[in-house]
Amino acid sequence: MHSIDWKILERLRTGFLTGAQDYWRNESDVENYDQTFAQRIGWKWDYALRELKRRGWSPPAGDVLDWGCGTGIASRKVLEHFPGSARRLYLCDRSPLAMKFAARQVRGVDVWQESVPPRSVDLLLISHALTEQAEPFSLPCEAQAVIIVEPGTYDVSRRLIALRERLRGEFQVVAPCPHQAACGLRAAENERHWCHQFAPTPAEVFMDGDWARFAKLAGIDLRSLPVSYLTLDRRVVATGATQAIGRARVYKAHALVLTCDETGVRELRVTKRENPDLFRRLKKTRLTL
Repeated sequence: MHSIDWKILERLRTGFLTGAQDYWRNESDVENYDQTFAQRIGWKWDYALRELKRRGWSPPAGDVLDWGCGTGIASRKVLEHFPGSARRLYLCDRSPLAMKFAARQVRGVDVWQESVPPRSVDLLLISHALTEQAEPFSLPCEAQAVIIVEPGTYDVSRRLIALRERLRGEFQVVAPCPHQAACGLRAAENERHWCHQFAPTPAEVFMDGDWARFAKLAGIDLRSLPVSYLTLDRRVVATGATQAIGRARVYKAHALVLTCDETGVRELRVTKRENPDLFRRLKKTRLTL
């Protein structure tokens, strides 16, 4: 971090908690936000994009819309993980200050700053926006593929599940779901569960005193970064795997993992004796299978 203004961060956090619409007043507000709050959102995008690459997926090349872009952390991460995929980047936000900042961070791509989204794009990015939208949420424009990354809370996850169910006839579901069937978490017996994973925090953060101070100010645990995300594509995608939900509950000789596949949601028991490699992996990472 560089030259953090802690009073600005405290005011921004208060604005977030009270639902203020215009919390960025000047360039300094935007810069301080980008170094802190936006970085944590970026780590969630890193997790989601790495998982998409692991599955062999890549976005369609062409026009990209970063809707509700803020400081542009979502589009910056997509350009970092999938270089050369964007011919034109549309930045859309209610804050001209944020759009101007986001545009300055991008190199090698034509950038358009708009308050109203274009009618259609190849790739639509939505980041931490669902809680500010009325239900039912509708996509802001036509798109060939969509990536949505949100906080890993129960409420937001349920909104993403509802959106998935409305759109899965129009799109193929890429991630996190390993199938195209109805979401198993909508079954009555799974009402208490929600679809979320945990993004890793970069190791260097834990050696930075400014991040420790930020965590205290923001009231967050840097060790825990829950994320809910959804990726949709009109193109045909491969399915058939199994996805872990949340973290495994690890005991002395076994672990319990909530898993999802096309047959539904069920709890998988992994014993240390019968599957020592997977048990050790679950004990170490507690993320996905």
